[in-house]
Amino acid sequence: MRNLRISVLAGTLALAVAGLAQAEPAADQKTKTFQAAQVLFWNQAQKEAYFPHMEDQFDVHTVKAGSHVTPLPDGAPLGELKIKAGDKTLSVDDFMAEQKTAGLLVIQDGKVRLEKYGLGYGPKGRWTSFSVAKSFSSTLLGAAIKDGYIKSVDDLVTTYLPGLKGSGYDGVTIRQILTMTSGVRWNEDYSDANSDVARFFMVKPAPGEDPTVAYMKTLPREAAPGTKWVYKTGETNLIGVIVTAATHRTLADYLTEKVWGPAGMEQDAVWMVDPRGQEVGGCCLSVSLRDYGRMGMFMIGGAKGPDGKSIVPEGWIPAATRGGMDTGWNGYSYGYQWWTRKDGTYDAVGIFGQMIHIDPARKLVVVINSAWATAESGAHAPVRKALIDAISAAADKAS
Repeated sequence: MRNLRISVLAGTLALAVAGLAQAEPAADQKTKTFQAAQVLFWNQAQKEAYFPHMEDQFDVHTVKAGSHVTPLPDGAPLGELKIKAGDKTLSVDDFMAEQKTAGLLVIQDGKVRLEKYGLGYGPKGRWTSFSVAKSFSSTLLGAAIKDGYIKSVDDLVTTYLPGLKGSGYDGVTIRQILTMTSGVRWNEDYSDANSDVARFFMVKPAPGEDPTVAYMKTLPREAAPGTKWVYKTGETNLIGVIVTAATHRTLADYLTEKVWGPAGMEQDAVWMVDPRGQEVGGCCLSVSLRDYGRMGMFMIGGAKGPDGKSIVPEGWIPAATRGGMDTGWNGYSYGYQWWTRKDGTYDAVGIFGQMIHIDPARKLVVVINSAWATAESGAHAPVRKALIDAISAAADKAS
C-alpha cells in the first residue's frame, strides 16, 4: 500500500513538471525540477487557493459545455449522518473539517440528496481532479473504439504509437496499458532523483516527437505483459496520446463532443497540457462538483446521450469497471483506469482527496473534492470509506 501511495504522489510530480515547464519556462532543468517539486509541498493556503484555479498555474485546454444541461433536481435529504470511523463518530461537518473537504455531493436516482461546500469553494467553481482524470481518459479511448478510430483494446500500442517500436512496449496491447499490466519497468519513487517519475518530461524529445513517447520508449521490460500490476501515470499519458493520434483531435475537443455534450455538463472544464500542448491523460482535469456527479450518472446510465446511444462499445462499461488485477490497496482491483470492488461499486480516485464513487445497484454517486494536508491517503482513506458506508446505509433506509 505504501508503494501505491508513493506511486500516485510521484505521478503528480511528473505532471507538475510538464505544467511548470510550459507555464514558467526556465533557463536550466534544475530550476524546473525545483519548481515542480514545490507543487507536492504547497502549504495548506496554497492548495486551497490553487486547486480551484489550476489554470492560473498551468497552461490548459478548455472542455466546452453544450446547450443541453442534465437537470439535478433536489431529492429527499439523507438526514443526519453518523460516520463511524474507528473509535470516533463524526458528523458531515466534522468530516469536512477533518478532511479539508471543499465539496461533497450525493446523487441518487438523478436527484441531489446532499450538497455541501467549504474552503471558499462553491457551485460555480471548478476543482482539480488529479488522477480522477484517468477514468475520463479511459472513457475517451472507449469512444474512439466505438467511433472506429481504434479497432480494439487488443491492438498493439505500437500500431498507434510507432515511436515505441523496438522498446519495452513491443508486443504490449492497449488493454495492458489500460490495466497497468504492461510489464514495463517503472519507478515512481518521488524521493529518488533518478526515478522515472523524477525525470519524466525532463528528457528533451527529438523535433516533432511526443515527450511521453520519448521517455517511455527508454524503459526496459521487467515482466511478461499482463502478469504484473504496477501503477504508472506515464501509461495513462500514453492512453491520451493514443486517442489524440488516432482521432486527430485534442482530448479537450473530443471530451467536449463525446462526454460534455451527451452527459449534459453544465460548465466548461479545463485540462492541463504538457510542454507540447498535449493534454496530460493521467491528471489535472478541473471540473465543477455537479459535473463530476453527472459523470457518475453518465456511467450508471451506460454512457448514453439524450439520443439513447452510448458513446462506448457494447460491454465496455462492465469490462472497464468490474474485476481486474488485485492491487493490494484498500480492497481494490484495477479495471480500465477505474478502481473496482467485489461489491460492484467502482471509483475514480485522485491524490489530495479527490473521488467519484459510483454504486450502480443503488443508482448512487458520491463526489468528494478535498485539499488534504498530504497527497497520501494514510489515515484519511478509512474515514472516507466510513462516510461512503454511512451514505449507502442512509440511502438503503430511505428507499
